[in-house]
Amino acid sequence: MGHFAKVVNGIVEQVIVADFEFFKSFVDTSPGEWIQTSYNTRYGVHLDPETGLPSEDQTKALRKNYAGIGYTYDRLYDAFIPPKVYESWVLDESTWDWAPPVPYPTDGKVYDWDETDQTWVEQTLLPE
Repeated sequence: MGHFAKVVNGIVEQVIVADFEFFKSFVDTSPGEWIQTSYNTRYGVHLDPETGLPSEDQTKALRKNYAGIGYTYDRLYDAFIPPKVYESWVLDESTWDWAPPVPYPTDGKVYDWDETDQTWVEQTLLPE
């Protein structure tokens, strides 16, 4: 069995699980194409499904990310790219995810991105 994404005009509209043989007899006359995606590929790395750690065999990494509805398929890079969350963020081609212009703080606190000021704002937690 494999996972396949229906891509129409570069955007993922559907993701299914199907046997490879299914596509030999499957007739889909709607616009778009079916492209295989790997459930265990995230940020350009194939993860071992048992441990969640990077697999020894990275040839299993497929199309940079597991496809999701609303993802873009970039044919040039053969990559499924998640939707851009903030206009100021840029695609990091080492992780195939969007990166902020200012790195996330590493002080252990929780932050939200403020697009207007382009800064990280510490979350204020409500008392219990």
